[in-house]
Amino acid sequence: MTITRVLPFRPPCSLLPARLAGLSIALLKATALEVAILAGHLLLYPSGIAQERRIAAELPPPDAPRLPAESRPPVVLLHGFIDNRSVFVLLRRSLAQHGGQHVESLNYSPLTCDIRTAAELLGRHIEEICERTGHHQVDIVGHSLGGLIARYYAQRLGGDERVRTLVTLGTPHEGTRVVPFADAHPIVRQMRPGSDVIEELREPAPGCRTRFVSFWSDLDQLMAPLETACVNHPDLIAQNVRVSGIGHLALPVHPAVASGIRQALDLAAPGTPAKGAENGLTVA
Repeated sequence: MTITRVLPFRPPCSLLPARLAGLSIALLKATALEVAILAGHLLLYPSGIAQERRIAAELPPPDAPRLPAESRPPVVLLHGFIDNRSVFVLLRRSLAQHGGQHVESLNYSPLTCDIRTAAELLGRHIEEICERTGHHQVDIVGHSLGGLIARYYAQRLGGDERVRTLVTLGTPHEGTRVVPFADAHPIVRQMRPGSDVIEELREPAPGCRTRFVSFWSDLDQLMAPLETACVNHPDLIAQNVRVSGIGHLALPVHPAVASGIRQALDLAAPGTPAKGAENGLTVA
């Protein structure tokens, strides 16, 4: 079941010039913001190269009570292509301050060449996190490629038992055609429409228990077409949230998106729309 919260609107021809002018201004603003975010991220990048330090788990005694069922699951943050956990500095702070959730950021190797292998490694990390924290499930927030890796784990490797909610930010669920010369990298080829990985994700997934919430931006210059960042699968419980006014790099940074992510993780019942977000997010 797929819930799409924003329907496209085709304006009358007389309104097109004004609309195009407004779009140009919005695109310029979004591009300037992308450049500023990129500059700031380059400064933070070295701080996120190493894996996050993990505190060794102390196993509880056998007769210790289990965590209450209503306790919030840990949140795992998974970065995009040629990136690291430093991209989530602001989002991590926002999530940690909201309800005291346990938040961890994972790095996968920049030499990763296969989404399937990365998804298997993610599964091992999730098992370790569940054992260490005492939780049966986690929530995942994945930016760009990170969302695709997490989806493959949940949908194709049985990870739906462990992943309660998967939030994706600018993830090419249907494949993206942008930057053709980057096809030299095998993982970029896997993110193209019609790749083996994309076709696998189109296959039936009956009984998949993970709930998917996809944030996609109408100014995301790395998604071609833009709607490729939506989850459209008849067997998946999915909700697509349109974000207006920002680009690809701003999705894991902007406070309005962080608020939307918190709402998505707060939902009590799968498939229930978040309050106050029926028309998507306009952030600029």
